[in-house]
Amino acid sequence: MQKLYPFLITILIVAVSSRLQAQFVKTPVTFGETTVFPSKVLDEDRRVNVYLPPLYAENPEKKYPVVYILDGGVEEDFFHLTSLLRFSAQAWVDRFPEAIVVGIENVNRRRDFTFAVPNLDFLAEEGFPKTSFVAHGQSAKYIQFLGEELKPFIEGTYRTEDRSVVIGESLAGLLATEILLKKPTLFTDYIIISPSLWWGGRSLLSEAHVLLNKNLKKEVNVYIGAPSKDEDTKMFNEVEQLHGIVEKSSKIHTVFDYLPQETHATVIHQAVYNALLFLKPLPTVSRP
Repeated sequence: MQKLYPFLITILIVAVSSRLQAQFVKTPVTFGETTVFPSKVLDEDRRVNVYLPPLYAENPEKKYPVVYILDGGVEEDFFHLTSLLRFSAQAWVDRFPEAIVVGIENVNRRRDFTFAVPNLDFLAEEGFPKTSFVAHGQSAKYIQFLGEELKPFIEGTYRTEDRSVVIGESLAGLLATEILLKKPTLFTDYIIISPSLWWGGRSLLSEAHVLLNKNLKKEVNVYIGAPSKDEDTKMFNEVEQLHGIVEKSSKIHTVFDYLPQETHATVIHQAVYNALLFLKPLPTVSRP
């Protein structure tokens, strides 16, 4: 009889384990969908992650603003920024309206987010070897991809409002700044965080006033965020200079947000949280 005890105990453990497993049904957590987008402009496929508000299907007449995340890959900023947007749209928070979120996964951000330059001599001053930017200067193509391919696809596939927001930090902040200055009607709202304005020897910053006067024809909203100046005084001064140029335009409603507790690596989350509050009122202020 004693020899049967281990066998009976084993049977009991298996039975209990099977019963417990039957009580816990595992299902995947769904958080958006991914489309492989064939871009003729870029001559490559791009992965695009799209999040729809929870009641999107139940409200077939409702349209939504669209938030575009330039560093929008699954391993980049898509999940945590989309979660922040979802949290901010909850009725008891009411920090920003429900929105469709589009995250564009990167292939080579140094190539896609930088504009063409005559040479790379300026990199030495910034502490980069030229070999770190072997591919560069293709932002014009990327902006064309956004305006002629991706945005029309999103607007034709989903129920969208006219309002569109772009979020860019670091090199993506440089690209968002370039779009604001050269193609400002591409988006209605710009969240620019710690932009890499040093690219091209700060030439974009030097041309900012002229570009705005030439290209800006309707009102836009611009949030500009900067981390601690103690980390990088030059970067802070460049961002502050950008805001000084932007705020002079009567067609731009803007705010400069200094976040001294954040670094270049940590600033994006807090900056976007602050930016959503700034953008929520849908301001239409025109200054004389």
